[in-house]
Amino acid sequence: MSINNSYFSKNNTLISGSLTNTGRNPVMELFYGNGGVANPIGFSRFIFDLDLTLLKEKYTGGTITNCTEDMTHTLRMTNTSFFDKDLLNTTTSTGRLRATSFDLVLLRMPNLEIPPYTGQNWDEGVGYDFADLLNEVPTDKNYSTRPSNWYSTTTLNVWGYPGVYNNKNLSLYPYSALTVVASQHFQFGDENIEFDMTSEINAVLNGWISPTGWVIAYLPDVENLTGTSGTYEVGFFTRHTQTFYEPFLETNYNDLIEDDRNSFSLGKVNKLYLYAYEDGNPLNFDNNPTVTISDSNGDPIVGLINRPTCRRASGVYEVTLPPFSTTAYKTPCTFTDTWSNIELNGFALPNVENEFVVYPLKKSFQIGTDSKDPMIYGFDFYGIKQDEKILNTDVRKVGVVIKKAYTTNQLQPNVDAFYRIYVREGQTEVQVQDWTKINRTPNEYYFIFDTRDKIPNEYYVDLKVVASGEINTYKRQIKFQIVNKK
Repeated sequence: MSINNSYFSKNNTLISGSLTNTGRNPVMELFYGNGGVANPIGFSRFIFDLDLTLLKEKYTGGTITNCTEDMTHTLRMTNTSFFDKDLLNTTTSTGRLRATSFDLVLLRMPNLEIPPYTGQNWDEGVGYDFADLLNEVPTDKNYSTRPSNWYSTTTLNVWGYPGVYNNKNLSLYPYSALTVVASQHFQFGDENIEFDMTSEINAVLNGWISPTGWVIAYLPDVENLTGTSGTYEVGFFTRHTQTFYEPFLETNYNDLIEDDRNSFSLGKVNKLYLYAYEDGNPLNFDNNPTVTISDSNGDPIVGLINRPTCRRASGVYEVTLPPFSTTAYKTPCTFTDTWSNIELNGFALPNVENEFVVYPLKKSFQIGTDSKDPMIYGFDFYGIKQDEKILNTDVRKVGVVIKKAYTTNQLQPNVDAFYRIYVREGQTEVQVQDWTKINRTPNEYYFIFDTRDKIPNEYYVDLKVVASGEINTYKRQIKFQIVNKK
């Protein structure tokens, strides 16, 4: 699995009945209730849009491929109370009570209900403060009523309905007519946002919808509560935070390569791959080839003629083969995989013929009277140097040489190895990418690291090997920095 992070292109908090703009505030405060300190009575809603440029580029360019039916998209926002449990059941710096036991909904911003029914384009604004403090602090320049706000999208335009929609299902843009993308329950109020946007973003990538943004809000039943003793609030970091916790859309897609060409065994599912390059760059064909498997006599195997393939990664085509009978073949023996129907730019290319050795199933087993001793591994790397400073425009192929510890040449084949990437804040490890299996080809182990969707910081890579019933983690094998290109 690999990830792609898409960040916000703009965001703002809309306050009911108010012209206040807080588009540049590093924290968005969703509140509801009666009362508060220097804030209006009512509720607020958060609006945002996503920069999906890089995600669309990977989708149309073949980095995210037709093998990735299980691709997911999750909106992640960090709660400002997430780091300190002592903040529960207390007040915020503005005097509001911290909200607990509530639901938030993610809504697609509706299009205008008048011809030509276009999306409602809006500006982020230049405001920072939630309240006008000019009378108290004459030098305060952070308060703004410039759009967007509760009423206006831009200087010349207004929302189809103030605040984007009506929470009482009256008039235009009722809540009941909106598309609810996701919802989440918050038991304690310090949980992070994890909205599943898979169907929504897939619809965007396929060109079925073109939203101009999304809304995060309390359920209408919460917004319309009366008789509360105060104002209740939950806060999340926005795109203007000066911390590492900038909100983002996390896309997970499966580009894992597990090539069995060097370890093809009877009695189990095996995968074979075809790798295509032009001057060292991955090359995508016009369509997916087909594969025919022939036995050691050169005869095509029934059921394995013109098998369909899929493109697992850019320039990498995968075929999955069902288990071969353990009694039909005398092993080891050499089989042939023929890749056909290869076209490039409208021209047919010759078939590609490869060989692989089929081994007995017992080659992958260790059955006997002796237990297997655990093994300690060592690693070498190429593609990223230790303590290297990498521009945030790079895409690196990181090769991992897995060998027996304290040796220089005992390379280990068919190892289940994983990597994890994170940054450190004091003694805390902030996860960037969870444990992900390392690609295995006939000649190397590697993973792809794309810096274009990573926040400049110092990054660490852990490795994990699963073998002999043990899980061994090797901490901080690589350390490097991502820096901005000026």
